[in-house]
Amino acid sequence: MTIDNGMQAAPVYLAETAPAKWRGAFTTGFQLFLGIGNLTANLTNYGAARIPRWGWRLSLGLAAAPASVILVGALLISDTPSSLLVRGRVEQARAALRRVRGAKADVDAELEGVARAVEAARANEEGAYRRILWRPHRPHLEMAVAVPLLQQLTGVIVIAFFSPVLFQTAGFGSNASLMGAVILGAVNLGSTLVSIATVDRYGRRVLFLTGGLVMIACQVAVAWIMGSLRGRDGESAMARRYSVAVLALTCVFSAAFGWSWGPLTWVIPGEIFPVEIRSAGQGISVAVNLGATFVLTQTFLAMLCSFKYATFLYYAAWVAVMTAFVWAFLPETKGVPLEAMGAVWARHWYWRRFVQPPPAAKDAMLPEVLVN
Repeated sequence: MTIDNGMQAAPVYLAETAPAKWRGAFTTGFQLFLGIGNLTANLTNYGAARIPRWGWRLSLGLAAAPASVILVGALLISDTPSSLLVRGRVEQARAALRRVRGAKADVDAELEGVARAVEAARANEEGAYRRILWRPHRPHLEMAVAVPLLQQLTGVIVIAFFSPVLFQTAGFGSNASLMGAVILGAVNLGSTLVSIATVDRYGRRVLFLTGGLVMIACQVAVAWIMGSLRGRDGESAMARRYSVAVLALTCVFSAAFGWSWGPLTWVIPGEIFPVEIRSAGQGISVAVNLGATFVLTQTFLAMLCSFKYATFLYYAAWVAVMTAFVWAFLPETKGVPLEAMGAVWARHWYWRRFVQPPPAAKDAMLPEVLVN
């Protein structure tokens, strides 16, 4: 339940408080600290496994440390300006915005934009889950479903299940699963840093497209290697001749996922929803992500036994579909204020048939690259 709440609240909080020009980096920080936590947990488990009798108690008990940090942090941070304005607390919203922008920053213009968006949301009394079904919110609803679903169809589930076998054949012994998790966690963490450094410079689409192309190449290469072993030397051939290549491709795949679909699955839903459907959109996105994870976790082993090496081709085909989807249907949101995001959809070649730009969304609020 705590993880679910964090997935729901943290990306939205970061998107609402971050400056537009750095919003991608700040929201990617959610994935960064997930990666730090994952790597720390794997290192803890790897070390605790060497302590007889009570090592597992150490692994469980140390989970209280990050939980304590979350609790203290939640007590120290303020609500977002949008949340405060929705509840009519104008002066608190101004103070909260000045707190994150700096004591000497002029926040009146930004606060006015947020206030206009909040007033537009108040104009209708229907709930957020009903409003997200309206025609003008069609692109938001589709992205709330498509982005997290497609993330799970990248084949990252292959890494989670298959990497222990690969590391064991490479000679890591009985602790292969723990060592493999540590190595891949470190690779994923490093690539997330790459995403933080580039997401607001080159944009979301560039990272999606380059990550997709690299993941396709890695999965096709792994399928080719494993397919070439079929009917020959079997598993012994993998251990002797090909395991290092497959391990390297697995790490490259993990890196590509770490700079693209891993963090951007939290960035995009956190920034595309207007305030009137933001809670519903993020809730749907998280539910789809967790639901897809559950289904793929339950079916992956059966698929691997049936498809064998073709499993990698199956996921490579999905990554190709995803890359084409991003190229055609996902507009660039780099540097766009949340209050002006409607203009991005209204200018898109396909989504403009559903969305009309809100009165507050002037071209002057958009980055120059999107206006021209």
